Amino acid sequence: MKIGIVCYPTFGGSGVVATELGKALAKAGHQVHFITYSQPQRLDFFNENLYYHEVNIPAYPLFQYPPYESALSSEMVHVVTQYGLDLLHVHYAIPHASSAYLAKQILAQQGIHIPVITTLHGTDITLVGKDASYEPVVTFSINQSDGVTAVSDSLKKDTYSHFNVTKDIEVIPNFIDLDRFSRQKKDHFKLAICPNNEKLVVHTSNFRKVKRIDDVVMIFEKLRKLLPSKLLLVGDGPDRARIERLCRELDMLSDVRFLGKLDAIEEVLSVADLFLMPSESESFGLAALEALACEVPIITSNAGGLPELNVQGVTGFMSNVGDVDDMVKHAAYVLDDDHLPTFKANALARAKEFDVAKILPHYEAYYERVVESSRAIEI
Repeated sequence: MKIGIVCYPTFGGSGVVATELGKALAKAGHQVHFITYSQPQRLDFFNENLYYHEVNIPAYPLFQYPPYESALSSEMVHVVTQYGLDLLHVHYAIPHASSAYLAKQILAQQGIHIPVITTLHGTDITLVGKDASYEPVVTFSINQSDGVTAVSDSLKKDTYSHFNVTKDIEVIPNFIDLDRFSRQKKDHFKLAICPNNEKLVVHTSNFRKVKRIDDVVMIFEKLRKLLPSKLLLVGDGPDRARIERLCRELDMLSDVRFLGKLDAIEEVLSVADLFLMPSESESFGLAALEALACEVPIITSNAGGLPELNVQGVTGFMSNVGDVDDMVKHAAYVLDDDHLPTFKANALARAKEFDVAKILPHYEAYYERVVESSRAIEI
């Protein structure tokens, strides 16, 4: 099958999932064409079935903002016609679904029918899409898609709750490449960070308000008084400078390191003992799944799709959003030397349920259904 994948090329969850899906599809023998404004961060290996098409956005003095949506639609049209794609799979509703709809209408005028599948990832529904400026376009674009998927039951329910969506939504959860995300021997790294055998706590995110990184800091501030520990904060974003100031004010900088954006996050997770995700909202929690795959138990909020991933008392614990004291209590329990080995084993066992080898066939089957259904309508 020839598949066009439209996504954001950044470290965000939707871009990561889209890129990893494309790579897995290429390995399985499908021809995959990425269409976006720069090469995806995770598109880091060569395969004869992988193609990358950059969206060129010309700069004209007339435009205050470059018309990316129009350029994206045009590039979709070019790729579909040049390579004979069987379908377009767009990730994140804004602006990819609406751009795909425009491309589909242009192609229809040329006698080419291209099915469009839209995958909803989270903030495109729970945050951005609910804005009155975007809601009509998001609703229309989803309803005009030939197929719609969501990464969790929670996100599916949110979509139906916030939008007048009439399309059936297929839930296909996020997945993990266990060949890449597995615990590696990095004892020298652990020794450098925790020279006195401290426990190592990790948080990764894009440092936005919804991630509640203040809670991460407060959890750790209380936890380090209960047992020797260190904290690694991985990522970057609008809240980073403020969080650095908070750590300085709490005199925590000797126990906290800011690592910025990292490609090889699995190397950090390989030496971690606990992962924190106290988010206000999570459609699934891909970063938490990556931690589980590296045998790291997780402490999370019970928001959004996290209860579909984190098994209470098995892979870690969940608490209400903002309940720092409860998270501290659970973190200390997990990090106890008598409990930690069991939680680590449970973490890996849970991650194996989301192995890409198990999830990929769901996408392939869904592609076939949508393409066949679309052909029947065309006839």
